[in-house]
Amino acid sequence: MASNTEAATATVAPTDTGLKREMGFIGAAWASETSIIGSGWLFGSLFAAQAVGGAAILDWVIAGIVVMVLALVHAELGAMYPVAGGTARFPHFAFGATAGVGFGFFSYLQAVTIAPIECFAVMNYGSHFWPALYNSKTGNVTGTGFVMTIVLMALFVAINFLAMRAFSRVNSALTWWKIAIPVLAIIVLLFKFHGGNFTAGGQGFMPGGAHALFSALPSAGIVFAYSGFEQADQLAGEIKDPQRNLPRAIILAVTVGIIIYCLLQLAFIGAMPPSELKHGFAGITNADIIAGPFAGLAGLVGLAWLAFILRIDAFVSPFGTGLIYTTGTSRVSYGLGRNRYFPPIFTKTDRRGIPWVGLITAFIVGLFFLLPFPSWHSLVGLITSASVLMYSGAPLSLGAFRRQVPEAPRPYRLPAAAILCPFAFIVGNLLIYWSGFEVVWKLGIVLVIGYVIIGLLMAFDKLRPPLQFKSAIWLPVWLIGLGIISWQGQFSGAASSDKHPLPPTITMNIPFWWDMVVVAAFSLAIYYWAQATKLKREEMLDLVARQSAQPQTELPEMPRH
Repeated sequence: MASNTEAATATVAPTDTGLKREMGFIGAAWASETSIIGSGWLFGSLFAAQAVGGAAILDWVIAGIVVMVLALVHAELGAMYPVAGGTARFPHFAFGATAGVGFGFFSYLQAVTIAPIECFAVMNYGSHFWPALYNSKTGNVTGTGFVMTIVLMALFVAINFLAMRAFSRVNSALTWWKIAIPVLAIIVLLFKFHGGNFTAGGQGFMPGGAHALFSALPSAGIVFAYSGFEQADQLAGEIKDPQRNLPRAIILAVTVGIIIYCLLQLAFIGAMPPSELKHGFAGITNADIIAGPFAGLAGLVGLAWLAFILRIDAFVSPFGTGLIYTTGTSRVSYGLGRNRYFPPIFTKTDRRGIPWVGLITAFIVGLFFLLPFPSWHSLVGLITSASVLMYSGAPLSLGAFRRQVPEAPRPYRLPAAAILCPFAFIVGNLLIYWSGFEVVWKLGIVLVIGYVIIGLLMAFDKLRPPLQFKSAIWLPVWLIGLGIISWQGQFSGAASSDKHPLPPTITMNIPFWWDMVVVAAFSLAIYYWAQATKLKREEMLDLVARQSAQPQTELPEMPRH
């Protein structure tokens, strides 16, 4: 049994200062829900059907199960330590700064790039009313669309300067609309159902086979569409009674999202006129459907009124998601400031409790990501992998916390954590692997850049946390090993044909199915290695205690353990 001193120390929790707990249960649930139902529902069903035909519905179910497990992991973590920017802080507590920097950077990268993606979706759909916004031939926004994207992102920042109570009302109103319109589309389009569409084009239920089924999860935007459930964790520092409200909010948001997305895919496939599917979903050439899948489909089947409503929603839905991700980005940067990865100025708040430095920085950094990726689809693969890397830190952290502080209060406790945590880590690695080597190597470069940037920022901070290299020795092995497996595996990111043969560097030596066995075995080895080298209890509690009060200008005198 732990001593009284140990028990008292274990209950020490990180505390955020300057933020105001003004968001209730519905506000928290809708913060996650509005992140889930964004541009993903506008495009995901088309891209998934093009990739794998009628079997796209299986992809949404598979991804839904994976995301629910990850959500339950985040539910325990968020209720245990309800702090702003939680995804950037849990690995810091569990494994120290060396590992925490990597996961923290990916948390920020994932958050700061979503707003530009949602803006591109607005320009794509908006081109129906204002053609100058988007070039359907190149698949990119125009110069006018680029300028309007900047204006839209500036609007996100301006609205975020509202007090959390007022902001939550705005977000909740947008989210009720965002739920109602997909539900309306599902109900109406199911009356146009053609069961034969699931095997259209004579290619069967699953054209491309299992390879296409797995690769579609990241590349078709399916995992991307489900991402965002962690927003309640990012805003945990502002949620009322977070121990009770936060787990329920995350679970409700993910459940609603899974139901809506699966039914949307069913309705999209079933309502498509068979005349458009002579060559399957991959052969769709209708410009209206390509530019705006659901609105184009509604117009094609004679539902002009629904098409008009969907085009209006095409502004509202991505707008709401971009808005809440701008909020989340500022809270992640607040959390990175509390970790001392970012300068302490990122923890400054105005009189409304808004971390204003993080908001302005989110706008500036978001503009940078508009430059090299001028379309929605080209960003999705990279950001999906960044999201999964961020999510992978959660099961690792939960496994560590269960051993480091087993007696710490846990209002929600993940059942069968000893099984589900390594399972979640395996699936996360598979999603990264399925993204293809072309995405994985770019992700590696981005990570190196992140370490350089944060390393330079920390170098000038005399109060930076200690770098526990021993607790992060598995991290480079994990990332490099996953890159090598991806390079030698079956998801290179390049398709072989007579006109476009595979590059000589893509050897694809690991056979299909065996490649996934290799990823799973490698993931298990890394997971248990990380658990074996996690921070000692005393070191972990030291990091938590450093964030249990106002950000310090001098190092606190820590008790000996």
